[in-house]
Amino acid sequence: MKGLVFREFIDLVETKFGDNIVDEIIEAADLPSGGAYTAVGTYPHSEMVSLVVELSRAVELPVDTLLEVFGHYLATDVFANKYASFFTEAGTTIEMLKKVEDHIHIEVMKLYPDAELPSFVFVASEDNRHEFRYESSRDMAPLADGLIKGTAAVFAETIEVEYESHVSDGAKFTRFFVTTLVNGT
Repeated sequence: MKGLVFREFIDLVETKFGDNIVDEIIEAADLPSGGAYTAVGTYPHSEMVSLVVELSRAVELPVDTLLEVFGHYLATDVFANKYASFFTEAGTTIEMLKKVEDHIHIEVMKLYPDAELPSFVFVASEDNRHEFRYESSRDMAPLADGLIKGTAAVFAETIEVEYESHVSDGAKFTRFFVTTLVNGT
């Protein structure tokens, strides 16, 4: 994983839980990197897992909840600020999500050619319900859930998100169903 993701995670933990918790989880995780991350460096995914597990123990919140919070933070506090033009161009949550695979990930690969990005593909829409397929060797669907909900928060839109994991021909993937609500219904 890119160091940028680790740096943002550490920043979130510092903001929400304080410096002492950051120090505690880095020490408890016993990381090969020592918890020193550069934005352009690449680090093992296992270090992120260790940090999130240790944070879960320290603050007594489930790992999935913490991943969702991190995804929401990435969308609202990081991506919406650093890449505001993507949001402006998309105009809505669904249009933004449709651009992830064929537009945003292409731009990310230009900056970080060695990045291992998940796949997030639009599948179909029926009325106000939209299906997306998420695949990643890291299997962090709760993080993607938080990113989706955070994106809706940026657009001040009300959505419902459901997801379910599947295995087909040995491949693991998650189906996300995003329902856009009008006036909260």
